[in-house]
Amino acid sequence: MRILFCNYEYPPLGGGGGVVNAALATELAKRHDVTVLTSRALGLPAESVEGNVRVIRVPVLFRRRHAVANFPSMLAYVIAGVLRGRALVRAEEFDVVNTHFALPTGPVGHMVSRAAGVPNVLSVHGGDLYDPSKFSSAHRHASLRACVSRLARAADRVVAQSLDTEENLRHFFAPDVKAEVIPLGIAEPPVTAAARRDHGFGDDDVLLVSIGRLVRRKSVEHLLDVVAELRDERVKLLLIGDGPQLPFLRDQARRLRVESRVRFLGMVDERTKFELLSISDIYVSASQHEGFGLVFLEAMASGVPVICYDRGGQRDFLTEGRNGHLVARNDKAALVEACRRLIAAPEQRAEMGRVNRQDARQFYIDRCARRYEELFESVIRARAMEVSPAEGAEHAAGSAK
Repeated sequence: MRILFCNYEYPPLGGGGGVVNAALATELAKRHDVTVLTSRALGLPAESVEGNVRVIRVPVLFRRRHAVANFPSMLAYVIAGVLRGRALVRAEEFDVVNTHFALPTGPVGHMVSRAAGVPNVLSVHGGDLYDPSKFSSAHRHASLRACVSRLARAADRVVAQSLDTEENLRHFFAPDVKAEVIPLGIAEPPVTAAARRDHGFGDDDVLLVSIGRLVRRKSVEHLLDVVAELRDERVKLLLIGDGPQLPFLRDQARRLRVESRVRFLGMVDERTKFELLSISDIYVSASQHEGFGLVFLEAMASGVPVICYDRGGQRDFLTEGRNGHLVARNDKAALVEACRRLIAAPEQRAEMGRVNRQDARQFYIDRCARRYEELFESVIRARAMEVSPAEGAEHAAGSAK
């Protein structure tokens, strides 16, 4: 197949949605011809080949951070993406378009697929539908709800990454659209022999780790409160990621007098990320909502138990008491207590880590790619079997003769 992915973010820009798209594209490129149409900023090239995937980037305005987009950059991608995409499909043939994120990518994939005359598979990721921390979230505004609804109904197929995302799609946007749930996948983690001393930690330290963009939805300030409440000098919090809340979080760490126990590590490469996971004791998150929660799978694959709030797609694969602990959203006392219990139970942490490594194998990227591959083949066959009215009339006339 010749596959065209449309996604406004693609590594090194963006977060989990771009990361999983890159993993999916790279896996499918082992067997198919794969192109990605995405955005360009911060000195990235207009075109490159990455892991046998051709990546075409269109310029966007005013993007200043790798981790965080803004409205001007999203709008610029819609305009530039449609123009470049239409030119691309006029010059080359594709079999299917896979559009990631209803907003802002949805209009690009919809118009490009129509220009090419090929099926469009719309993949919704969660945050493009529902973000309780943002006034601008699509579910809060009638105009955006109508736009997402039209895009979902116009797509040949819709894919949701979790039952939670499918529920939000049907509840807020398109009750009549039945999405196919295909869980996200991760690449098998690299084997690492990292030692704690390599990263400045001792054997007696208890390392809590969290990965993600430092934005309001992640509620990282709750994790700082947890560290302060634990009052244990052995406990260190490792925060991997960057974002607009970094200055606020640094100030809060100083106010809580835990700055010596919190490490703001910024953006790190994949190997360093998995090294830090491999030496950590507990993965912690206070995110208000995750459409899926790719980082939870990365922690599980590294043998780390997970403690998080109970809202989002992670409920599809995290089980209370088996993989860690899920506590009621914003119940910080319960979050502290869950951390305290696991800190005091190293044998339980080890057993959860063993189970997590085993459970994570069900979500390696090859399984996700195979599901997408089967779906693409299905929609391509369905489109090929369609007969236009003109073709039907010609066929009938031929039969009469």
